[in-house]
Amino acid sequence: VEDDPSLNSAVAYNLRRQGFAVLTALNGEEALELFRRDPAEIRLVLLDLMLPRLSGLHVLRAIRTESAVPVLVLTARGQEQDKLDAFNLGADDYMVKPFSMHEMLARVGSLLRRANPNGAVVASTLTRGPIEIDTRAQRVSILGREMHLRPKEYGLLLLLAMDPDRVFTRQELLDKVWGTETIVDDRTVDVHVSWLRGKLTKAGLAESPIQTAYGSGYRFSSALAAAASPSESLRQGGEAIQAAHSSRFTQTT
Repeated sequence: VEDDPSLNSAVAYNLRRQGFAVLTALNGEEALELFRRDPAEIRLVLLDLMLPRLSGLHVLRAIRTESAVPVLVLTARGQEQDKLDAFNLGADDYMVKPFSMHEMLARVGSLLRRANPNGAVVASTLTRGPIEIDTRAQRVSILGREMHLRPKEYGLLLLLAMDPDRVFTRQELLDKVWGTETIVDDRTVDVHVSWLRGKLTKAGLAESPIQTAYGSGYRFSSALAAAASPSESLRQGGEAIQAAHSSRFTQTT
């Protein structure tokens, strides 16, 4: 829950890269509406305090009357009284902006482990046609055959595939994949997209689903992904891998 669209998007993107399903809200009223739709499915809440329509403290108070879900406060308010108010209302952790995404992810993991010490986070798989992205293991495969991608290539593919048909500008891709603190030019995006396209077609796709939006940036075409037809040799290889997996599963059970 974060009213700054850029930060909201960045936090959600980093969580999804770790395999989490994410709901986002830009104000307090929207946050409570989303939470109350299916509170049993919410495992963690990341909450800003200075929100339009309904403050973060009001949201926190309302959540605590209905649920014991862990709440991590992410806010620019760093005074001791602000922290005391949040903790007194039931916050489980508190981070002051600006914060490190790596530290935020570590605290998310810690809160989830404390809330469910005997459980495990289920791996999340994003499927786009024959392309499967295991966001927990950060692996990409086509019909069961794993592709080797560099970290930035993986980041580009995941970001584009998570929001198919949306045009991302080169600057947006730089900010989200490379980070706002890294100084690189637009050409870097073009080069990595070219490498990524080459690997997708080399892996057997008839056509890369990553399209150029001329003068704007790039998009992941859902239509091309759905229609993408891997080569026959790749299909047979994937079926063989799946059959082997099925055979091993049958033997062990």
